[in-house]
Amino acid sequence: MDVTPVLRVRGPVLPDGEPRDLYVVDGRVTYEAQPGADLVAEGWVVPGLVDAHCHIGLDAGGAVPPDVQEQQALTDRDAGTLLIRDAGSAADTRWIHDRDDLPRLIRAGRHLARSRRYIRNYAHEIEPEQLADHVAQEARRGDGWVKLVGDWIEREAGDLTPSWPPEAVRAAIRTAHEHGARVTAHVFGEAALPDLIHAGIDCLEHGTGLSLPLVEAMAARGTALVPTVVQLDNFPKYAASGADRFPAYAEHMLDLWRRRRETIGAAHEAGVPIYAGTDAGGVLPHGLLADEVIELTTYGLRPEEALGAASWRAREWLGLSGTLAEGAEADFVVYDADPLADLAILRSPRRIVLRGRVVA
Repeated sequence: MDVTPVLRVRGPVLPDGEPRDLYVVDGRVTYEAQPGADLVAEGWVVPGLVDAHCHIGLDAGGAVPPDVQEQQALTDRDAGTLLIRDAGSAADTRWIHDRDDLPRLIRAGRHLARSRRYIRNYAHEIEPEQLADHVAQEARRGDGWVKLVGDWIEREAGDLTPSWPPEAVRAAIRTAHEHGARVTAHVFGEAALPDLIHAGIDCLEHGTGLSLPLVEAMAARGTALVPTVVQLDNFPKYAASGADRFPAYAEHMLDLWRRRRETIGAAHEAGVPIYAGTDAGGVLPHGLLADEVIELTTYGLRPEEALGAASWRAREWLGLSGTLAEGAEADFVVYDADPLADLAILRSPRRIVLRGRVVA
């Protein structure tokens, strides 16, 4: 019989920072002293980190095989990411649920995009009349999320345009909610946002086209934003790649990039819930969550807000225990110094405990 050892960790436990002796019994946190527990770490204890926009199973060319999926998940885990909301994947990654040594995974199924208007080999490419049916399909296949591609470059327009008419958006979001799933959408530009927000979408990815009235509507509705701020620095590269054929698109992307901090900062100031996501698995490598958290502070988030967006607040948003309270899942990372004093310490975990076991 495989018996999980009783563990002990000593140090300040975030977010409140109170010094505690934390014990792990049967995969759960307790503060009742456990005689004979192994002291496995001393330091600052942070609830397991969360990457709220990650793509296990993808690279730039599309789906990758299980051995590559495993390495992606391990790279994230060893950087302290113990919970991943996979924001769309062409690969079937359900097998990861059976591995106790890999991060907890919440899958959104496969992207839903308009025909010939997204990255090749990534999405179900469909027409508006098919969208609601595919939303129902991906809601059944996923873990409570569905991912739409809200806008992309349209060749005739030479610029970003909405992927879906308003009635298709409303039907898609209504269908997802009827199936118990939440909906998020990739959106770079401005034009697709009003239909998505007013139809009741649960989350937006990137959000660089947001205006003040729209962020106020998001704040009132509780609509979340995962801005993927490290990814936003690729906008000049995307603009350059399309400049010859689509000059309007190139200038649009540069404009969105130039005002990105103002845009995301306004969302934060308005009270929009913001969570950290790396967008790893396409053009970006895995294991970048510390960089994402640090970069969020340049958008107006204080260190405790930025770390909370990648830890206790994000965990609660995704349905797990937010803090390491009595009885919570024993998923946490231990650091040698206080990450709220210097977020760079997030790059150097001392000990990683997942499902009650030391994994790294």
